Amino acid sequence: MAFSKENRQGTIYGIIFVAVFAAAATSIAQISFVKSLGISPLVIGIVLGIFYANTLHNHIPSAWGTGITFSGKKILRFAIVFYGFRITFQQIMEVGMSGFMVSLIMLSTTFILGTYLGVKMFKMDRDTSMLTASGASVCGAAAVLATEPVLKAEGYKTAVAVSMVVLFGTISMFLYPVLYTTIIEPATGYLHMTPEQFGIYVGGTIHEVAQVVAVPASVPGAPEVMADSAVIVKMTRVIMIAPMLIVLGIYLSLEAKKSGSTAGGVKLVIPWFAVYFIGMAGFNSLNLVPANIVGVINEIDTFLLTMAMTALGMGTIFSKFKGLGLAPIYSAGVMFAWLVTGGFIVTKFVTSVF
Repeated sequence: MAFSKENRQGTIYGIIFVAVFAAAATSIAQISFVKSLGISPLVIGIVLGIFYANTLHNHIPSAWGTGITFSGKKILRFAIVFYGFRITFQQIMEVGMSGFMVSLIMLSTTFILGTYLGVKMFKMDRDTSMLTASGASVCGAAAVLATEPVLKAEGYKTAVAVSMVVLFGTISMFLYPVLYTTIIEPATGYLHMTPEQFGIYVGGTIHEVAQVVAVPASVPGAPEVMADSAVIVKMTRVIMIAPMLIVLGIYLSLEAKKSGSTAGGVKLVIPWFAVYFIGMAGFNSLNLVPANIVGVINEIDTFLLTMAMTALGMGTIFSKFKGLGLAPIYSAGVMFAWLVTGGFIVTKFVTSVF
């Protein structure tokens, strides 16, 4: 136990150690150049953690390991629950059925496509394939973090998935404004989309929340409706992580039963933190907490998520990556191509129907 009498001191020191790294990541994320790239402190945290894991990890007491593990497991679940304070059901209603359907279609198809291709075509293990697919289909690094405890995946696999989110999410930030101004813009483009449609397209297909915010801001003269639609649709995808994880838990239980790997019946894996996440979003929808307090909660939550990501990075040793090769890049690349092209087609179709 992390806080048993013999482990308590080491756990506390380990948590403080992770918090120092997370504070450094938070400070780096505030640098104007880094902020302009849409790089969140979560990503910086895992980079710092990986740097530590492959250089300095033998220079701290081994007893601190329980605190690092606690940060990557328990603090992670707590932070995911309070991530619900970023969402209200009213926001989801604002974009109507079209935004909801684009989110649902792109999330489900991208996750299924990424998992299938990762395992069958690119010969990756199931956990790495699912983690990479969750990052692309839902909300980037936060989705990878939320999926990891359901799969009980190793930390280095989480790092692989997050690196793919960073790579292709960054490409998206530069690609989408160019697409809009050259071939999508309703007045001059070939593939016409209204600003609201383009916002739905951006929110339904780009990886990270910060990256979604950055794209409309990079489009010259973009109307406010573009940014609003993009963020609301993105947050709709975020809240869908809870039902996705519940379905994933049921699927894993059925697979375990089919393979005969469980004894005495099948244990249904329900990610309760995902259920609590929906409950927290529902509570936030009641507007009982003042906006300034919600802002403080979200800042604290971002720091806790950064701690969790940093802790996962601290368990990532480069030698574990041997054998993966370029398969994660190929898999994430195919998902990215589907998000860009398939997302455009789905958005045009759905917005014409609803």
